[in-house]
Amino acid sequence: MPEGWRVGIRDAFVDLVLGGTCAGCERPGASVCAQCRAELGAATPFAARPDPVPAGFKPATAAAAYDGVLRRLIIEHKENARYALARPLGHLLAATVERAIEGRRAVWLCPVPSAPATDRARGHEPLRRIVVVAARHLRRQGYDVRPADALRVVRRPADQAGLSEAERVVNLAGAFAARSRWAEMLTGQPVLVVDDVLTTGSTLTEAVRALESAGVAVLGGAVLAATRRRTASGS
Repeated sequence: MPEGWRVGIRDAFVDLVLGGTCAGCERPGASVCAQCRAELGAATPFAARPDPVPAGFKPATAAAAYDGVLRRLIIEHKENARYALARPLGHLLAATVERAIEGRRAVWLCPVPSAPATDRARGHEPLRRIVVVAARHLRRQGYDVRPADALRVVRRPADQAGLSEAERVVNLAGAFAARSRWAEMLTGQPVLVVDDVLTTGSTLTEAVRALESAGVAVLGGAVLAATRRRTASGS
């Protein structure tokens, strides 16, 4: 039996025994019910652009709008450490990466890091977990895709909630830096910056700035979701 099937059966068994509920709709049973999985599977990745577009913003591809089932899954995985959700979210990210690298067969995926204190409080690194799942899924499909922990937080920004676009840019300025070992490895390689949600584009833009200032050329970004108040095209 393929590993993916074994993992899925195991997760479903644990959820049923422990009285779990669907993270998307709260139905009793599996962590993601068949109906919510179908909704995720129907997502069509699209080119997403914030409005206004920050200076230096690279093309970004999103899996779907930050709403409904996907929004609930992202929050449950990130804030409530529902680890089983990394698999469906990772597969969704894989489809997004495929769209973002059309015509290529290889890419490095660089997740935007959270502050170490934030990861400790959550008990895990949610975005990195999803990126690892996505990379494995794409390698099984014949792509050469690898995670790259090339960014680190050098200045913890304030909470972004409630900040305007201009305030977010100022808040994130200088927040990230490239790890020198990774910068050398990624020079001349295709790289995508990965985040969970695109809102104003300031986080992706700052992450790209940090990598490119270290000599790493970035193709663009891939995100699980884009907020509805952002404009989208190419769907």
